[in-house]
Amino acid sequence: MPDPSTYRPAPGTIPLEPGVYKFRDERGRVIYVGKAKSLRQRLNSYFADIAGLHQRTRQMVTTAASVEWTVVRTEVEALQLEYNWIKEFDPRFNVRYRDDKSYPSLAVTLYEEYPRLQVMRGPKRKGVRYFGPYSHAWAIRETLDLLTRVFPARTCSAGVFKRAGQVGRPCLLGYIGKCSAPCVGRVSADEHRDIVDEFCDFMAGKTDTMARRLEREMVEASGNLEFERAARLRDDLGALNRALEKQAVVFGDGTDADVVAFAEDELEAAVQVFHVRGGRVRGQRGWVVDRLDEMSTGDLVEQFLTQFYGLFTDGGEDIPREVLVPVLPDDATVLEEWLGERRGRRVSVRVPQRGDKRALAETVARNAAQSLNQHKLKRASDLTARSRALDELQESLELPSAPLRIECFDISHVQGTNVVASMVVFEDGLPRKSEYRRFALRDTSEGTGDVQWIAEVTRRRFARYLNDQLDEGADADSDPGAEAVESAGEPGVGDAPPAVPSGIDPATGRPKKFAYPPNLLVVDGGAPQVAAAAAVLADLGIDDVALVGLAKRLEEVWLPGQPYPAILPRTSEGLYLLQRVRDEAHRFAITYHRQKRSKAMTTSALDGIPGLGETRRKALMKRFGSLKRLRAADVTEIVEVPGIGRRTAAAIVAALAAEGAAAPAVNVTTGEVL
Repeated sequence: MPDPSTYRPAPGTIPLEPGVYKFRDERGRVIYVGKAKSLRQRLNSYFADIAGLHQRTRQMVTTAASVEWTVVRTEVEALQLEYNWIKEFDPRFNVRYRDDKSYPSLAVTLYEEYPRLQVMRGPKRKGVRYFGPYSHAWAIRETLDLLTRVFPARTCSAGVFKRAGQVGRPCLLGYIGKCSAPCVGRVSADEHRDIVDEFCDFMAGKTDTMARRLEREMVEASGNLEFERAARLRDDLGALNRALEKQAVVFGDGTDADVVAFAEDELEAAVQVFHVRGGRVRGQRGWVVDRLDEMSTGDLVEQFLTQFYGLFTDGGEDIPREVLVPVLPDDATVLEEWLGERRGRRVSVRVPQRGDKRALAETVARNAAQSLNQHKLKRASDLTARSRALDELQESLELPSAPLRIECFDISHVQGTNVVASMVVFEDGLPRKSEYRRFALRDTSEGTGDVQWIAEVTRRRFARYLNDQLDEGADADSDPGAEAVESAGEPGVGDAPPAVPSGIDPATGRPKKFAYPPNLLVVDGGAPQVAAAAAVLADLGIDDVALVGLAKRLEEVWLPGQPYPAILPRTSEGLYLLQRVRDEAHRFAITYHRQKRSKAMTTSALDGIPGLGETRRKALMKRFGSLKRLRAADVTEIVEVPGIGRRTAAAIVAALAAEGAAAPAVNVTTGEVL
């Protein structure tokens, strides 16, 4: 365990100016990023008496091996740089806002020619407008079912939309009036986008305007004796009113605001956000975070708003003009300035004092308290199970320490074709998907099988690891000052700039792909696969990585050099963890294999045709949709594809005909079938 005094900067070397600092571990990974008005005052607090530090702060400073900093001109710049570094390095000790569940949103894909209304989860994407999030996906579908009567926009997937256009018939929604059927040309792209724009305006809060318009059109239709149209408009108005009933009015003045509340204990904090648009609650989200040190509620507010609104990639359109918080952070004016720059207009961050806004803030606070209680109950169970699993593996496999990092290999193929391998990583019993890797294995010669492929992927993975270690040693010997402290003017440790940290790519400053070895390597298979992997590790001189195989038949655990497997109890948490790791590796491998196989099946019939490259093959698939339709096409139809001439079209017809049966004679010059 590193001693903080060994890397403490020399007295007087830390600047007094504002800036951002990074703590790195002994392998060079960034483990914490922070900002400060005065770098010297803030950093000195980390090197005080360890016994007086917060539990997580004490763990961080004893895990770190170096500290460095960057001086900036203003606190707004420090706020932006801190956010960028947290996003880039994902430090393990920083507050990271994890959803207590995955909330769906109603998304409108405005980047498409014919925008689609759909349920969407996950991070926000550019060119997509979001409404919500909602508590349940069924709530979005109910809302869509009501509103597509009035706004008959497309809701189908790209495949359904394309097939409808090819066959010339819309889907059921087009027949019952809940889609304007742009797939078959009932409306143009511009007309469909107008429908989508009206839908977005309605969801954004312009409800009264839409309702008044429908009422006016209904009265006009009735006055003109168009009773069927008037009845349809009446039903549309009823659908709008039912959709509005699902969104409670909380502010009578039509306020746009996000209401934020926290519930805290010494180690964790829960945050809840209610999104209010046009005076109505449009969505709700929740997170639970670990607290690094004895940060105040104001510090939590600042960190949350920075990370949450920093995720928006839409130019700040979704940032409201008012953010209601329980406590103002010390740098509230700096935060308002930063949010205003992102939104393009002024943003107010304030504490509600009375009235409806104070009442809603109290409701949000109650939700946060309930969320924290539920999370603590669930996490206590998860932590206990994971700790027990790691302890059982250490004891059953006679490992020197608990396997905090587990890697697993799996092979996927069909009769030796499109062979791929996957490598998944679990840290502390949880998947770390950013560390997943996949391999395309090219050796499919006769006699090659899973055993040889396991050996190949093991060699490739650990050869990369050894090469990274050798490269780091060479870099450190030849260029000890390869990484200086950025723009600080003074190094963060001692009087000399630090060397390139172990495991860090000096070009990018990020960890290398295979920089960190596992404590335990799991291969999918029995004794032969384990023996093959063990031989590779021995050949490479790696003796500090434990190795096991997990056979599917009876879930036996095979150890190198053992004639019989170890049998873990069926109720063992350790066996359950190994099964999870193996199953995840299988899922990851088969997903990659299917991608390769699908691509090969799509293009194999077109390979080798003179003048037909990747771009033209994609154009053909885009035009015809499948090889079946392409085979049914004649030369005249194929020539209509941009970039395809008559000679190339004739060669395509001949190649596809030859693949299924005897090829027809085709005049290559004229393209006529003889």
